[in-house]
Amino acid sequence: MSACGLIFSNIHDENISELTRLRTMASVPFMCRYRLIDFALSNMVNSDITNIGVITHYNYYSLMDHIGSGKDWDLARRSGGVRILPPYITASASGGNTLYQTRLEALKNISFYIQRATEDYIVMSDCDAICNIDMRDIIDDHIKNGADLTVVVKSVSLTREAAAKNVIFESNSDGQITDIFMQPASMTGQKDVSLNIMVASRAFLETQILDAIAHNFNSFNRDIIGRNINRRNLRVYRYDGYYSSVNSFADYFAISMDLISNEAHRKELFGNKNSPVFTKIRNSAPTKYSDNAVITNSLVADGCTIEGTVENSILFRGVHVAKNAVVRNSILFQDTCVNKRASLNCVVSDKYSSIRDGRVLSGCDLAPFYISKNTML
Repeated sequence: MSACGLIFSNIHDENISELTRLRTMASVPFMCRYRLIDFALSNMVNSDITNIGVITHYNYYSLMDHIGSGKDWDLARRSGGVRILPPYITASASGGNTLYQTRLEALKNISFYIQRATEDYIVMSDCDAICNIDMRDIIDDHIKNGADLTVVVKSVSLTREAAAKNVIFESNSDGQITDIFMQPASMTGQKDVSLNIMVASRAFLETQILDAIAHNFNSFNRDIIGRNINRRNLRVYRYDGYYSSVNSFADYFAISMDLISNEAHRKELFGNKNSPVFTKIRNSAPTKYSDNAVITNSLVADGCTIEGTVENSILFRGVHVAKNAVVRNSILFQDTCVNKRASLNCVVSDKYSSIRDGRVLSGCDLAPFYISKNTML
């Protein structure tokens, strides 16, 4: 088995526009010390995939800073490793000087990378899927069944609102895809939802991209999967482990809060010693807790100073919670400062923000209050 990886860093940026205004979906901070791309990268590295391309769109400075040489994922290599694949690198991409808008247009952009790959299979993953999955099982299933394309799905119970945010697959008892529904507004019940993780035979993908360029196709789901359902061997792989998808800012907040309180989910995502989640290592001083600090059911990164009360919250490195300040049900990004007597509830504060003395800020579970980067309130 030989496989290379492709990670789409900007697909679905519009889902959490609050956090992606100045960064990619891939580099959105998550759970104290991680970025969303860490899950896709770690899944591939843990599955012995060490030739990985990260397809970018715009706002990817913080992503480049996070990945660096790739050494934190053991990807700083002479052969293979991790590569940033920027836009505007092929004449056939997206037409003119416009940035790509879809997954297929992104693949057109980096068609040279696929053509130069020596691996037999290509694993593709978005960054909004939060899971810890063994790609080797998917590739083995793909090879065993002689598939051209294998889509990873999970059976979930959907409301109409949730169905409208997902791609749903139907398949027969053998796992062969029989139909695809893209963000249907009228479906409910138990359905197979795409995790936006796929394995494709390189020859199949290369042929489909060339055909898409020739016919000006732009939708991977409609023009490649939909058109080939009855022509090629397209299959599903059912995954039954922990999985969450960031489909909105409220989803991001809810997933984070769930992982604080649900130990089973947290262990399933982070507790497997054979498949750890890697991230960029930063050498920060330990967090300092004053005698009056009160911390309950919270995740606190290194480098923080806690003098007040923190409950059911996530604090990234360098956060300062001053004396008599209260932080509840909140997510505070790097170097946020909560000054004396301030009170926060259901708040997401971006990097380098400052909340003045005595301020009272509150959102709710379904609509958390967002403080943008470098803001003083």
